[in-house]
Amino acid sequence: MQISCPKCASNNIRKNGHRRGKQNHQCQDCGRQFIDYYSQVGYPKEVKENCLTMYVNGNGFRAIERITKVNHNTVIRWVRQVGIKLSNQKETSSIPDVAQLDELQTFVGKKNKRWIWTSVDKDNQGILEYVIGDRSSDTFEGLWNKIKHWNCYFWITDGYKVYPNFIPDGDQIISKIYMTRVEGENSRLRHYLARLHRKTFCYSKSDEMLFLSVKLLAYYLKNKNLSLII
Repeated sequence: MQISCPKCASNNIRKNGHRRGKQNHQCQDCGRQFIDYYSQVGYPKEVKENCLTMYVNGNGFRAIERITKVNHNTVIRWVRQVGIKLSNQKETSSIPDVAQLDELQTFVGKKNKRWIWTSVDKDNQGILEYVIGDRSSDTFEGLWNKIKHWNCYFWITDGYKVYPNFIPDGDQIISKIYMTRVEGENSRLRHYLARLHRKTFCYSKSDEMLFLSVKLLAYYLKNKNLSLII
């Protein structure tokens, strides 16, 4: 097989030793040195998808490393990359007639409490919007600004004191009985993300990773796979 220079396309090539076990060549016209072929840089898409799928199915980073031999820092980087990509995409969720709102407690670090405020459609699976922060009005306001344009007939809550500061009088239904959808979605978050398990050794070290992890899981639960975003 005739070899051409990748720089000037000349066929005036001679062998010039070996580099890392591969035949090295040198172009006699432009002086460019190159090898027969270059190995693929990084992991194949299938490995990345497998690791991320394991992550959104309850495995921690260290567990994924033990099983796949992919360094846990590499998996962390993949979660961040895909999560940021999802965060930059516009949500196309349908607008519910009746929404349910709830808060899920977790931690950043071992002692810093965080709440994931979620909103769902009473009649359909999936988390529509969420925010992460403390349990104050300031944090819920961030979620309310995302969902208030829905103009739902009713907002179903557990009666936490923050909600009446934003939900118009007469539009809030306080009932644990009618919150099965949002409580189910929050339970799925705990089930599928190792960092949200109760009494776990896994925990978030930053608000960013917690946010991106929930974003990735919400996408996975809605679409059943991650192939389209990897």
